[in-house]
Amino acid sequence: MLKPQIVHFLLGGAEFEEDEEYLQFQFRFLYILMLNGLVFNSAFLLSDGVGLVRLGSAHLIMTQAYSLISLLLMVLVWGRKNRFTWVAWSYVVLNFLQFVSALLFVTADEMRVVWFFLQISGVYILLGAWPGMFNTLATILAIHTVNPNLQSPLSTHALATLTLSLGAAGVVFHVYSSRSVSFHRRMVESNVQLRKLSTEDPLTGLLNARAYYALVDKLIRLASRNDTSFAVLFIDLDHFKSINDRYGHEAGDRVLKETAACLARLLRHSDALGRIGGEEFSIFLSNITQEEALRFAEKVRGDIEQRMPRIEETPLRITASIGVAMSQSEPRTFAEIQGEADQAMYRAKAAGRNRVTLFDGKSQAASRTD
Repeated sequence: MLKPQIVHFLLGGAEFEEDEEYLQFQFRFLYILMLNGLVFNSAFLLSDGVGLVRLGSAHLIMTQAYSLISLLLMVLVWGRKNRFTWVAWSYVVLNFLQFVSALLFVTADEMRVVWFFLQISGVYILLGAWPGMFNTLATILAIHTVNPNLQSPLSTHALATLTLSLGAAGVVFHVYSSRSVSFHRRMVESNVQLRKLSTEDPLTGLLNARAYYALVDKLIRLASRNDTSFAVLFIDLDHFKSINDRYGHEAGDRVLKETAACLARLLRHSDALGRIGGEEFSIFLSNITQEEALRFAEKVRGDIEQRMPRIEETPLRITASIGVAMSQSEPRTFAEIQGEADQAMYRAKAAGRNRVTLFDGKSQAASRTD
C-alpha cells in the first residue's frame, strides 16, 4: 500500500477544513484527472515516437502543448485549494481543444469522438450541472461546425446519433450532478446541526461542558507553546435553587440566559466560555496577568449583580461567587486548574458569597470582597 505522504502528494497536497468535503472531492478529482491525462498523453507521444500510432504533425504539436500546460497547471494548483476554480476551467478548455484537434487531425481513428463523452462526464463531476450543460452544448456545436471540414465527414445518420447520444449523456449527468450536490448540501447542513447539538448548550447557546473542555485543552497547549500565562474563572450563581423554588424553573432559565448573555458580552475573541453545570459557568482567559484576571473577574461579578432581570415584574438581584486560578510554571491539565478555581469559588461561598477569590497555590485563598 502507498504511504499516506505519497497519497497526499498524488492527490494535490492541499489541506481542507471539516466543512469543505465537496471541495476536497472536486480538488482531488481535478488533480487525478490532470495526472491521468498527463500519463496518457505521454503514452501517445511515446507511441508516436516509436511508430505505433500516427498523430500527425498538427495534433502532435497540440499533444505536446497539452502535456506542458497540464504540467504547469498541476504545479500551480498543488497545495493551493484557492486556485481550484480557475485551474479547473483552464483544464476543461485545454481538454476541449485537445479533443477538437484529435477530431480534425487524427482521421485514422474512427473512435476519437468517444473522448467527448469522457469530457462531458468529467465537467459535470468537476464543475457542476450548469458548466456541464454548457460544455455539452459547446461540444455538439463544435462537432457540427468541424464535421464539414473533416477528411471523412460523419454521415447525416452518424451525426444525428452522436448528437442525440451526447445530449442524452448531458441530461443524465445534469440530473445526477444536480441531485448529488443537493444531497451533499443537505448532508452538510445536517452535520452542522449535529455538531451544533453536540457542542452547544441548548438553553444558553454557550459551549457545553464537553466542547468547552476540549477547546480549553487546545488553548492550554497553545499557551504552553507560546509561553504565555492564562487564568480560569469558575462562576457559580448564589442561591440559585431558591429562585427555582420561589419563581419556578422558567424564571431560573431566564436567569441563566441573562447570565450567559452577560458573560458572552465581556468575553474577548481569544477567550473561551462554557456552561459546565446547572448554574455553573467557566471562562478561560488567555494571555493575561493575575491582576488583569482579578480585575476581569470583578467586572464579571459586578455586571451580573447589576443585570437585575425582571421576574413577575419584579427586578431580581442576582449575585455570583467566582473562583480564579492562574497558570503556573509547571505544566498541568485543565482538570487540575479547574479544580483549583472550583476550590477558590467554594471559599468565596464560605466567605459570604458575591465575591472574587483567588487560589494561591497552597490550598489557601486570598480574597477580594465586593
